[in-house]
Amino acid sequence: MANPLVECIPNFSEARRPEVVKQIIDAITAIPGVHVLDQHSDLDHNRTVVTYVGTPAAVEEAAFQAITMAGKLINLDEHRGEHPRLGATDVVPFVPLRDMTMQECVEMARRLGKRVADSLDIPVYLYEDAATTPSRQNLENIRRGEYEAIKAEIGTIPERKPDFGPSRMGTAGAVVIGARAPLVAYNIYLTTDDLSIAQKIAKAMRHSSGGFRFVKALGLIVEGRAQVSMNLTNFHQTPIFRVVEAIRREAGRYGVGIHHSELVGLIPQNALIDSATWYLQLDGFKGEQILETRLYEAMDQPSAGTAAGPDIIDALAAATPTPGGGSASAYAGGMAAALVCMVARLTTGKKKYADVEQQMWDLLGGAESLQQALRADVAADAAAFDELMKAMKLPKETPEQLETRDAAIRQATINAAIVPLGVCDKACQVMALAIIAANLGNLNAISDAGSAFSLARASFAGAGMNVQINLLGLPTDPDARKLLESLDALRGKAQQLEQDLSMVMLSRGGIKI
Repeated sequence: MANPLVECIPNFSEARRPEVVKQIIDAITAIPGVHVLDQHSDLDHNRTVVTYVGTPAAVEEAAFQAITMAGKLINLDEHRGEHPRLGATDVVPFVPLRDMTMQECVEMARRLGKRVADSLDIPVYLYEDAATTPSRQNLENIRRGEYEAIKAEIGTIPERKPDFGPSRMGTAGAVVIGARAPLVAYNIYLTTDDLSIAQKIAKAMRHSSGGFRFVKALGLIVEGRAQVSMNLTNFHQTPIFRVVEAIRREAGRYGVGIHHSELVGLIPQNALIDSATWYLQLDGFKGEQILETRLYEAMDQPSAGTAAGPDIIDALAAATPTPGGGSASAYAGGMAAALVCMVARLTTGKKKYADVEQQMWDLLGGAESLQQALRADVAADAAAFDELMKAMKLPKETPEQLETRDAAIRQATINAAIVPLGVCDKACQVMALAIIAANLGNLNAISDAGSAFSLARASFAGAGMNVQINLLGLPTDPDARKLLESLDALRGKAQQLEQDLSMVMLSRGGIKI
């Protein structure tokens, strides 16, 4: 299966110092798994737009490093440019490309926003699909007045309060982070240097002043020529050709025409196909008629005889000692955490559950962290057991070898118990989160929250047995006793959580467990 793929298009308030732009891009490309596809720097705008893609974790990390670098190198008090801006890193949108959902990009935006605020002390606003209020879906509403006005108002006007971070701005300004569908950044240059004409045409085009839906437009002077600068946020609903022809007609009213146009960054292939189909009047055209499309489809098909690698269930069924019960217990805990994530995602964004929205986001963050940690424990448990087997195979012919072997076995045994004990602890945490999901989450998913608890309880039981079996050979060892005491304490906690869940499931869902 192909890896998930996400696109990020950060906009930086710098274009006139190429050495600064290079350092920012170097911070992005330093992250493994990231590929920079395009860089567009406009001297008049004094703005650079970078387009890069990669796996979600890599893209998110690259965005953080780029924001960090830009904040160090760009001083908004000294920045001047034609394009509106509020931060050194002005806007960071995530766009789902392959095997990614918009919801997952929203979660990326929220994670990155919190990290930027906590680590860099920079105010963060969330926009588009990640917006916390309808008024913040539009970037223009957040950026109104730009850096100077927001800096003066952020600490006094409630509407200016950021979603994350301090209600004050340093020289790095603020950053707007969000998730959105692919857009087309498209500029049309006119055969005039009259700014007022570009502004009138932009007003006629943009949706907020009565123009086309999904069009944002500004009138600017760029390279001495009037420019209509646009973002087309849904090229399917408002295609490029329709906007171009409307601008051509509007420009004719003022005795000017279109000189040329340009793309900022990349454009989805279908946006160009739609325009080509319209201008060529190919009414019966189908996408399958494009040579490259058919070629890529054929190349993406698996070859005959190709089989996927074994999954965890196949590995558990094999006649090998690892992975075994400890790994299976960790995997069950990971599935439990994943179900808690599902309940949280089915609750966020629902008007009926608006009063618990923030609690669901917090729940999601905690469950995701536990899911990843338990996923790592699947391999860690197997690795710990393998190390114990290696220790048992050490030579023991001499007293010195025997002493070395015994010490290695003792340490490997302790380590082999520490991993499943950690699984028990995480399983308890998942159980606690499952109770929150059952108590506050979407009622339609209460059985899923209950299932999460049951899986976590099974995870605890299986991991607990592995702790005990691993320590049987160390009945008087003080470290072993401490581990068993910790297990007993967790066992009492798990039993109390079980009682708590029973009450919630019965009172809220009418379900007996």
